Amino acid sequence: MLAAAFVFATRFLAAQEAAPVPPLLTVDQAVQIAIANNVSLKIANLDVDKSKWQVAAAKTRRLPAISTYLFASGNLNSPTFNFSQGIFGRINGLPNPAQNINIDLSQGVSGFANAQVAQPISQLYKIHLAIQEKQLSSDLASQQFRGKKQSVVADVKQAYYAVLQTESALKSTEATVKQYEETDRVATQYIAQEAVLQSESLDVKAKLAEARYQVVELQNNLQTQKEQLNYLLGRDLETDFTAEEVPPISMKETDLQLAQQTALAQRPEIKEAEINVQRAEVDRKLAKSQYIPDVGVAFHYSSPLNTAILPKNIASAGVEMSWEPFDWGRRKDDVNEKKITLEQSQYQLKDAHSQVLLDVNSHFRKLDQSRQLLSVAQAAQAAANEKLREVNDKFRQSSVLLRDVLQQQAAVANANHDYEQALLAFWTAKAEFEKALGEE
Repeated sequence: MLAAAFVFATRFLAAQEAAPVPPLLTVDQAVQIAIANNVSLKIANLDVDKSKWQVAAAKTRRLPAISTYLFASGNLNSPTFNFSQGIFGRINGLPNPAQNINIDLSQGVSGFANAQVAQPISQLYKIHLAIQEKQLSSDLASQQFRGKKQSVVADVKQAYYAVLQTESALKSTEATVKQYEETDRVATQYIAQEAVLQSESLDVKAKLAEARYQVVELQNNLQTQKEQLNYLLGRDLETDFTAEEVPPISMKETDLQLAQQTALAQRPEIKEAEINVQRAEVDRKLAKSQYIPDVGVAFHYSSPLNTAILPKNIASAGVEMSWEPFDWGRRKDDVNEKKITLEQSQYQLKDAHSQVLLDVNSHFRKLDQSRQLLSVAQAAQAAANEKLREVNDKFRQSSVLLRDVLQQQAAVANANHDYEQALLAFWTAKAEFEKALGEE
């Protein structure tokens, strides 16, 4: 079983060495690709476009409203106009009409056509408020898109750093494999000289096989992480690439007070809370506007169809008004409700300020802590590698035992692992801090 794993790992590594080098992908390029192609961002952006069309539709309410109505029917009874003899008086001494006359309203299908043109006047104030509300809803959708964009950027950075960390861990493990190979070579020579035990040599071979297995495991993890990153980038999951090494230590970020000011100016949560306050104020004004009667000018035209006696064209123009004088306190209750909603939104704005400051403060400290931890892990890694070099030199000179070499190689592996984890924690903390600042 151990021999089969050894052969598989050897062939896998040989195939990887023969493969062409994938194109380089920087973290900035990954962010730009995600902004252009991420599916969830496209969906959120369509919501922004929809809200803009809703604003355009609301603006048309200020223009004259034109409506038409056509009704055609067959009568279920026989409506007639009855004119009695002499009902219109006498003409030349004779009754008009000379006898009773019955005139049918229509024969067969009849109906009427109506057309109306109405220009709102007093309603223009309400329409203006409605347009404001739609515009604020559009602004809110834009801020929600910004928030989604920031989340996607942070996710892309974290996924990119995870790929970079795995690639770095893979290089460290491959270096460990080479160290075990060299130790195995020296141990094999010492067996012939009876300087080490056979069991110790087998222990080296076992650790070498385990390290080669870890290489295969890291390769699989790396492929999965690349697929996840490609998904965030909105491109083919099988697209191969190589992550660019990022400097492990960046310059110290801005001071906390400036970071707080930047976050309050850029975070979409603050903008959304401010927009909700404005929307609540507009809703309150809309509720109060219900007290205003609806007054406008209108033109009406009506034409009976297939009738024998009614006039064919009836046109009129004038002023029309609609108002509900008694509502039993409904409008007042509605206004009071909107006042409470406005007060709630103001409290939510204050709470959003506090939450943003808490978020910035927490991530600022976490980033500083991860930077310090990375320095510790880097120093421990350098010390472990130097000690391994010294132990290997002494082992070649038969000054130390093989188990001392194996113990130090294990210590180096642990130090490398701790450094990789500290490095990933630092990059992740940096991405989260940038998101807390509201950067895109």
